[in-house]
Amino acid sequence: MDTKTQNHTASCSCCASEDHIPDPVYAHGDGHDHGPVQSGTPSIVRLFLPAIVSFALLLIGLAVDNAWLPRPSFFEYWTRFIWYAVAYVPVGGPVVLEMLQAFRKKEIFSEFTLMVLATLGAFSIGEYPEGVAVMLFYTVGENLQGLAVRRAKGNIKALLDQRPDEVTLLEAGRPRTIRAKQAAIGQILQLKPGEKLALDGELLSDRAAFNTAALTGESKPDTKITGDAVLAGMINLNTVAQVRITTAYNDSKLSKIIALVQDATAQKAPTELFIRRFAKVYTPIVVLLAVLITTLPVLFVADYVFTDWLYRALVFLVISCPCALVISIPLGYFGGIGAASRHGILFKGSNFLDALATIRQVVMDKTGTLTKGVFTVQEVFISEGFDRAEVLAWTHALERNSTHPVATAIREYAGPVDDTLRLEAVEEIAGYGLSALLDGKQLLVGNFKLLDRFGVNYDAAAGHTTQTVVAVGYDGRFAGYLTIADELKPDAAKAIGELKTMGIVPTMLSGDRTAVVREVADKLDIPQAYGDLLPEDKADKIKELKAFNYRVAFVGDGVNDAPVVALSDVGIAMGGLGSDATIETADVVIQDDMPSKIPVAIRIGKATRRIVWQNITLAFVVKAAVLILGAGGLANMWEAVFADVGVALLAIGNAIRIQRMDF
Repeated sequence: MDTKTQNHTASCSCCASEDHIPDPVYAHGDGHDHGPVQSGTPSIVRLFLPAIVSFALLLIGLAVDNAWLPRPSFFEYWTRFIWYAVAYVPVGGPVVLEMLQAFRKKEIFSEFTLMVLATLGAFSIGEYPEGVAVMLFYTVGENLQGLAVRRAKGNIKALLDQRPDEVTLLEAGRPRTIRAKQAAIGQILQLKPGEKLALDGELLSDRAAFNTAALTGESKPDTKITGDAVLAGMINLNTVAQVRITTAYNDSKLSKIIALVQDATAQKAPTELFIRRFAKVYTPIVVLLAVLITTLPVLFVADYVFTDWLYRALVFLVISCPCALVISIPLGYFGGIGAASRHGILFKGSNFLDALATIRQVVMDKTGTLTKGVFTVQEVFISEGFDRAEVLAWTHALERNSTHPVATAIREYAGPVDDTLRLEAVEEIAGYGLSALLDGKQLLVGNFKLLDRFGVNYDAAAGHTTQTVVAVGYDGRFAGYLTIADELKPDAAKAIGELKTMGIVPTMLSGDRTAVVREVADKLDIPQAYGDLLPEDKADKIKELKAFNYRVAFVGDGVNDAPVVALSDVGIAMGGLGSDATIETADVVIQDDMPSKIPVAIRIGKATRRIVWQNITLAFVVKAAVLILGAGGLANMWEAVFADVGVALLAIGNAIRIQRMDF
């Protein structure tokens, strides 16, 4: 059987020069991979078959050697050597081939070299059973590591790739089934109860309930009405629904989520990168020390016996294999990314798990992050000399050019837009509002800072309300204002409380008026809150906080939050209602817009970091102890191999533990 059959997965990942952890593969002796090992029993049996054969031959040899069975007269010298050599080949042959392949890539000091030197050295001094046992348990350990990696990656993929391969189109009222990738924007999908949606779209039916767990991690049904956006991966629950496709298959939000998580495994954490760099230096040093253990005592030991010191060096090589570190650490990060995905949180790289674990301050936008961002008009004030219906029509006509939740509230309140109005030179002024020309005169709709900027005087009392206000100016005069109310998210107070319990300082930044921001901050018990901030002001605040050497995370959802998200140590985007620009810029995406997921993400980051360092400490302590014992002649090769494989398996078990933890 080819080398890749047994050791490809963990061997490649342990080899210090590799930057990825591939799935286990079969090979057919032609040098080409033929697809992943499947999860069924035959695949596992085939994966471990060489080890089973080797183990059976080793047991028979040990039984004969130790008089457990009648010792045949021929089981001596060359016959004994050949027996153990045959036992060695199924597990050792693939590793020798991997070593030679590494040599061709100029990778001389790999774990394959360590194992081959140790086992062939054991054969050279007549310790045949130990040579076979070392390679056998090394191979079994590598295969178990490979299966653990495959399981971790498979869990992540299963969590995310929820799309069906086929969809049902409605054409002239008749259903037709096609492949999901062939469906085009504008076509109508029919979705039966229990079916998953394959593409993003707009609900055409009056009402439908969906399970959104694949996207948000929440099992609570979400009811949608006509015109609402529905996303790939959602499951229709209780009625036949019709959906108009709005996004191509590969551009759906779920496709982007899958791409984000797949890319996340390529973004290495500093700890992971350090261990890989360490292994490249560590392995040649270990080989040099083994040579010195063998040769140097001849200068100091009176009764020097070459084979005794060579044996000590071989034990030293076995225990020095760094695979427990190099495999368990990325596996720990896989577990963290998978655990976060189950909670509807997407990390774009394991480096952000590490970064979030050290955050000391979480800065949040107000609208859409701590509040629902679903506004309703509460009050309308019209200045003398202006007509109420006319001012509302102007406001509605201009606000239809904005996607802000405030604009949506105004459109819903004002009703159908007046198509006779002709607006020209429409301009959005970030942090202020909108400007346009109406009948050749300037129309302004935004906050009071917008009126100040254009020199429009207004009633001082209007500028002191604690509610969100949309002010209207026309032809240099104050036309009136609308007050808009927003609600706190149900879990906002819980999120702030948990952050403070963790010793993290919550801070709020908002472009809304200071009075409104302060009112929200008081309700949530946020100690630091700043309002009336333009995007550049938010960026300055982040720089100010970072100047105190605080590690800062910023949470936002709007387009104007994208620069601040990029500037922070960890940028977190609200992915449900958040803008594409912010989601693309962010390092972490919360899919269901729940602020309570912020402390969950931090706890996952801390747990992942803790498990990784537990594995590093465990591996170093055990290996250092056995290395010293082996060099001193107090540990034999059996103990070395059990220590090496045992540490690796303990580290792997610890790494995958995070996937079962409750956050």
